[in-house]
Amino acid sequence: MLLEICVEDIAGLKAAIAGGGDRIELCSALAVGGLTPSAGLMAAAAAMPVPVYAIIRPRAGSFVYSADEIEVMKSDIDAARNAGLAGVVLGASLPDGRLDFDALAALAAHAEGLGKTLHRAFDLVPDVEEAVDTAIALGFERILTSGGAKTAAEGIAMLERAIAAAAGRISIMPGSGVTLATVGQLWPRLPIGEIHASCSAAAAETDERVIALGFSTPSTRRTDAATVRALKAYFA
Repeated sequence: MLLEICVEDIAGLKAAIAGGGDRIELCSALAVGGLTPSAGLMAAAAAMPVPVYAIIRPRAGSFVYSADEIEVMKSDIDAARNAGLAGVVLGASLPDGRLDFDALAALAAHAEGLGKTLHRAFDLVPDVEEAVDTAIALGFERILTSGGAKTAAEGIAMLERAIAAAAGRISIMPGSGVTLATVGQLWPRLPIGEIHASCSAAAAETDERVIALGFSTPSTRRTDAATVRALKAYFA
């Protein structure tokens, strides 16, 4: 089983590698589902010994993007390529939740030569089978999805539909809420070859001034090498 770890900072990146993660999804702001990481973090990640894919998401909120935002995303794709990363993680929606074929076609074309993952914009689609076919037509390698639910374990029915629709033509990679406590609900029930997790542990902010000034919350979550190692061992 290939274990992809999503990380949002250099410490998390190093912890994911130390724990035996097989691939990295590089983000900022994981609390809102992940935004485009900085150029500096991309450069640091490119030096790591596993493939790294940067999420290309210019803001929090919906995946309905303006023409200006698409241009920003293209520049961010360039940054990922220039840093030497293996791939990018993309998604774009129409107001009704269907995948935005035209926006994704433009982004995918701009990312030619890079690996491409379709992100959880997929979880909003009204027609799973249509969306799987769209992802295949656009040349994506995999779809990261929680099955339209808050967690992958809760979205098992939609995950099964997506896997059936894929019929081996594209990888369906469950993600969201994947932990040692929940992974048994997904595998080996689902015929999957890769899975996505944060492998994070709670961490307290100890500087009260930082909290008081709004620079941090009292607690946060950080990628934990031991948790990565334990989840990887689960599949051994």
